[in-house]
Amino acid sequence: MVYQLDDDLWFPDPRLADEDGCLAVGGDLSIDRLLLAYQHGIFPWFSFRDNEEPVWYCPHERFVIFPDEIHISHSMRTLLNKKKYTFSLNEDFEGVIHNCSKLRYDEEGAWLGEDIIKAYTELHRQGFAASVEVWEEERLVGGLYGVNIGSAFFGESMFSLVPSGSKLALIHLAKTMQELNGSIIDCQLKTAHLESMGGRYISYDEYMKLISSC
Repeated sequence: MVYQLDDDLWFPDPRLADEDGCLAVGGDLSIDRLLLAYQHGIFPWFSFRDNEEPVWYCPHERFVIFPDEIHISHSMRTLLNKKKYTFSLNEDFEGVIHNCSKLRYDEEGAWLGEDIIKAYTELHRQGFAASVEVWEEERLVGGLYGVNIGSAFFGESMFSLVPSGSKLALIHLAKTMQELNGSIIDCQLKTAHLESMGGRYISYDEYMKLISSC
């Protein structure tokens, strides 16, 4: 069953999501609703061209990376050792989110439209969203952004303008979280890219224990 949300600030029990993780339709992308969603493992994911209202997901199994389990391949270590790229945190959130949107904007089902950009930029302004930037001299060539609540990071999107740009951003995120005692990187959905870097499934109940303790 997929629930219809109204103007009130609420979500149904995330365990009631369908097999694909779809839980609810409607509501808005306000800061309060987004924070309530992430605190329960729920996130918006919908084609901005095909949906008039947000669609909310909460997969029963969660694909995550634990920062101290990040896998850095030999080729990535070699690339890092060349010191060709530099890294930063929150220096260009808008540049990161707009690049993530631009690279997929014309694809069927593209979800990173203006409403999402506006909502997450405001989350960043209020201190609840963060970005990692990868620079080649003064050029932004890779990065990622997501929601940061407590010691958990909920990844939203990443981009690369050079080979392995997004992998470099993820490695920098994991290393930073190791230093700050970060607990978990929520990848939301499994990809071969993320699996190769240490991503694995955990149950929703285990996931909630982790993010509730953040």
